[in-house]
Amino acid sequence: MSLSRRGLLAAGSAVGALAATAAGTGTAAAGPVAGKGHGAGRNRLLTGFDRLAADGYALLKGQKVGVVTNPTGITSDVRHIVDVMHPDERVDLVAVFGPEHGFRGTAQAGGSEGRYDDPATGLPVYDTYLKSGQPLADVFTASGVDTIVFDIQDAGARFYTYIWTLYDCMEAAALAGKGFVVLDRPNPVTGRAALGPVLDPAFSTFVGRREISQAHGMTVTELALLFNAEFLAERPVELDIVKMSGWRRSDFFDETGLPWVPPSPNMPTPDTALVYSGTCLFEGTNLSEGRGTTRPFELLGAEGIDHRWAAAANALDLPGVAFREAYFAPTFSKFQGKTVGGVQLHVQDREVFDPVRTGIALLVTAKQTWSGFAWRSDNWIDKLTGNTRVRTMIDAGADTDEVVGAWAADLAAFRAVRKRYLQYR
Repeated sequence: MSLSRRGLLAAGSAVGALAATAAGTGTAAAGPVAGKGHGAGRNRLLTGFDRLAADGYALLKGQKVGVVTNPTGITSDVRHIVDVMHPDERVDLVAVFGPEHGFRGTAQAGGSEGRYDDPATGLPVYDTYLKSGQPLADVFTASGVDTIVFDIQDAGARFYTYIWTLYDCMEAAALAGKGFVVLDRPNPVTGRAALGPVLDPAFSTFVGRREISQAHGMTVTELALLFNAEFLAERPVELDIVKMSGWRRSDFFDETGLPWVPPSPNMPTPDTALVYSGTCLFEGTNLSEGRGTTRPFELLGAEGIDHRWAAAANALDLPGVAFREAYFAPTFSKFQGKTVGGVQLHVQDREVFDPVRTGIALLVTAKQTWSGFAWRSDNWIDKLTGNTRVRTMIDAGADTDEVVGAWAADLAAFRAVRKRYLQYR
């Protein structure tokens, strides 16, 4: 595959290995990374933005720039990148584009901030949420930008919508004839493995546009390369990526030295991200997925559930996790103000914990131990899992191993594709 060098960052002692770039299709070799952990001998992790700024924004020289970002687009000293770039004469920042929850993060799930002028900078902020294709291309055209920069912290799951904001913006930028730059940040739950069912295109929605696995095990620059080559190949965007330096695929977020900013209101900690790719499946049921508590996606439950669910889940002896009988009263969302029973997940060994297998096991055991179990009437579970197989197999009495085994061939095929776009060791 060919590799464009249009957006090459200069190599220097402060920046490290060259940033990889790609137009159309392509990959680049990962640079050297020091040993695991952030103790002695480990270089400080530099995000894509850190490296872009260290190079004096040379990649953006002479262009009117718009940034797709949210509160997670920060520097290591917790300044927002828009607030850093705006007064800097080396970059011509003219617009901001907000995703779900908004640029400044004021909206709850399923909401955005709309069109407004940012009080802090005076920059126009445009809303991308639920826009795609030509309507989104028209937004980019109206903004007057030449190049769109994407910098948002992902959570590692297919149904976390920021990666589809990335996809939609790439597609729209190609339609509008704009350049596109993706600044990398860590996958908070490591980049070691792809897990779970692969989306059937018949179930394409904003919680899963294209055929990737439920836990993708990739960074946003790696996903951008895959999207451009595999899914946007007929009309690829002019794409540049700026990689991190100092990140390894085996790193969890707390090993990066970076500050955590909740990428959405119900993703308060990296612990949430660790379980999210499995327990978010409970959004497709009549159980609470813990929204309205201080431990969303770690607490699960409903009225009428008792100790039997935790006992059944613990009896499976799943690797790296234990389940505690728990009672809680959500302050919003399902069962608002009511005390419900259920479980709390306690991840005891994150190295062996499999969030997707655990999520399936909890669905199976919830159905077995609680007579009130039901799927959401709109079969939202099919959108989350990307097919009907999980729902129909559980309804037919399949156990955890049978459900997980059913996606093995699809997952192996996706892993082979994914491998071509991995940028780090």
